[in-house]
Amino acid sequence: MIFGIIISVCILCVAALISAVLQNAEYSENKIKRELKREKILDCLPGGNCGACGYSDCASLAMDIAKGKASPASCRPGGNSVAQAIGVILGNDDRETQRMRAQVMCSGNNHTSRPKYIYDDGALDCFAEMKLGGGSRGCKYACVGMGNCVKVCPFGAISIKDGTAVVDYKLCTGCGNCVTACPKHIIKLIPYDAYHWVGCSSKDSANRAKFNCTVGCTGCSSCLKVCPEQAIEMNGNIASINYDKCSGCGMCYTVCPEGVIWRSDIVGKDGLIFTKGKKTH
Repeated sequence: MIFGIIISVCILCVAALISAVLQNAEYSENKIKRELKREKILDCLPGGNCGACGYSDCASLAMDIAKGKASPASCRPGGNSVAQAIGVILGNDDRETQRMRAQVMCSGNNHTSRPKYIYDDGALDCFAEMKLGGGSRGCKYACVGMGNCVKVCPFGAISIKDGTAVVDYKLCTGCGNCVTACPKHIIKLIPYDAYHWVGCSSKDSANRAKFNCTVGCTGCSSCLKVCPEQAIEMNGNIASINYDKCSGCGMCYTVCPEGVIWRSDIVGKDGLIFTKGKKTH
């Protein structure tokens, strides 16, 4: 009887050992496959370590995509091409993501914005200038122009021209770092191929907006009235475009009396020419 029990225990131990060895082998095999997959995914990513995906670097994102903890479309700078390439590696090639670009929603500059004071010998930092009455320009919603967005862009896509931040769309990947860095919150991510946008963020009354800047939105609602897709939304005294509805017809661009709605003309595969609206009065 005792001998039979010993035999049974030995059999159970051997079975447990074999099971543990097989599980370890399977785990090791899966780990190797996952690591190989991670390396292939990492090769697909841009490598800018911009942080737009929420991860500190591309390697961390690649690991979580390989583990199934992150979407293959997590990389905004990579766009559809990267998402689809990763989808092929994972055995699913139908992933898509919309390419985005940063847009500074301010048309004012050193020539069109009324100055309040001269900011001189101060720190070259937007937050520092904002502490002095919201900035040197009359419009408290205007771009400060000290370049915080320039400093955080890993792709060199932003520069300061005439005191206002300007985005080079050919270099912009839509990572969103500039959106986070802007203390005025006037940089937005919009679809790369968006036809129109409102180049103003002022929520002031019409008279104050015109007093502070010659190219400010006055909230007249002319664009709202003519939009056939109901894509124009009024947030107080400022118009904005709902890109889920916008068809790019251009009616808003045509009727804007202040010429503050901009238009992008698609040229070639990835080229855009930006055209500012003209005043109609």
